[in-house]
Amino acid sequence: MGADHLDHLSRTLLGEPYAGLSDIKRSVIDLIAAEAPTGLAPGLVEREGTFWQRLADRVAAIGGSWAFIGGFSAVLALWVIVNLALMPFHRAFDPYPFIFLNLVLSTLAAIQAPIIMMSQNRQATKDREAAEHDYVVNLRAELEIMRLHDKLDALRMTELAEIAKANTACLDELRAEVKALRGA
Repeated sequence: MGADHLDHLSRTLLGEPYAGLSDIKRSVIDLIAAEAPTGLAPGLVEREGTFWQRLADRVAAIGGSWAFIGGFSAVLALWVIVNLALMPFHRAFDPYPFIFLNLVLSTLAAIQAPIIMMSQNRQATKDREAAEHDYVVNLRAELEIMRLHDKLDALRMTELAEIAKANTACLDELRAEVKALRGA
């Protein structure tokens, strides 16, 4: 597959020279020229990730679940009820206004927020790669459909030319017969 063939395909399908195409469009032209199937982009294969990335994903998954909200609400309610029940006996480990509980909640929020943001950044990267792959697949499908239309148009033109040629031959025969009948 030579550079001339790639340039011809590029100009025919996209109206631009091959050298002036973006990397994505160039890869689509390469796939069409090679008649190779569009495979799954390497970035879309589920990656293992580092330990910390997997941990961030797990924390985000757990922290964003109804089970976490329910469990955390139960722990908060239990914390408050136990401390209020122990206050008359001066045995509360975190008496009202629950300063230690406030510290625990603030610490949890301070740690959980960046972890969730890391997980969201990783997901955003995956989404960008998926969108790029979808673009490649859609562009290739569109270009292949255009090629099919061009082939069908060429076949139709050939067929119409043959029909016109046959019609011309029939007309010539009819003219000859009419001329023969008039002359007879």
